[in-house]
Amino acid sequence: MAADGPCRRVDATTLRRVGQELARIRRFFAARGVLEVQPPCLGPAAMEPALASIPVPGAGRDGGTAYLQTSPESAMKAMLAAGSGDIYYLGPAWRGGECGRWHTSEFTLLEWYRVGFDHHRLITEVAELAQAVLGRRPVVRLTYRDAFVRYAGVDPLADSEGVLQAALQYQGIHVHGAAPGRDEALDLLLSHTVGPALGQGTLTFLEGFPASQAALARLDDGDPRTARRFELFVDGLEIANGYHELTDPAAQRARFEAEQAERRRNGQPVHELDERLLSALEQGVPDCAGVALGVGRLFAVAMGAESLHEVQV
Repeated sequence: MAADGPCRRVDATTLRRVGQELARIRRFFAARGVLEVQPPCLGPAAMEPALASIPVPGAGRDGGTAYLQTSPESAMKAMLAAGSGDIYYLGPAWRGGECGRWHTSEFTLLEWYRVGFDHHRLITEVAELAQAVLGRRPVVRLTYRDAFVRYAGVDPLADSEGVLQAALQYQGIHVHGAAPGRDEALDLLLSHTVGPALGQGTLTFLEGFPASQAALARLDDGDPRTARRFELFVDGLEIANGYHELTDPAAQRARFEAEQAERRRNGQPVHELDERLLSALEQGVPDCAGVALGVGRLFAVAMGAESLHEVQV
């Protein structure tokens, strides 16, 4: 797992521990018959406004710009559409502008897809993997709504933007510039107030995100205000983000177009639609659930580290 900066002393003890844990992860999937794949590291830019792709000029097929992948999702969904069955990737990913105690521009990502799983079955498997690395911890499942009511004192599905903005002020979360919109306010409350309270001595799965934050997840038939999306928190850190995957190409195209519009409003680069992913959906991605897990954060918790940099070599 490469760290930011040109020079970093390699710690042999950390190197051995990281190697052992990577081997443990691979044994975990081998025992379940999940195939390891190596999708390309270069491809289209991320559509999600919260992510910044790192361009590589001249690396595209036509000599134009390609992008270091923030996630191998579109390539892996093409594999699923081609009949790969259950697959996982364990390797580097890149996100521009990521720098801090728990963020680096290059990091190690574990991403996997299970055919025939919904998000409930995948949560069980994510918990089993986390326990294989961390040891036994109680598993807690909490809805997004209940977590916000408990830790931030707001109802994220019903309260107005004004109420959410007042909650930011009450929590001492200062916002520069224009008042945040609904989803931005919720993200700030999650990162500053709700998230740090989750997973203290447990594996806490936050599920039932608002439909406006569905990303690549299906909406929940039982409550269309929410999506079949979950996140895992351990010791206040978000470790994983998973979905019961959306496989409707028209719905996904509409979401991509909405993300383009949001980027345009925010003054961000507006990228071409991820046609590789849309093509895979049109070809027919099977019903599946998928999750992306930050390996460095998981290892940091396991090794008692205070930052990602301590477990990156």
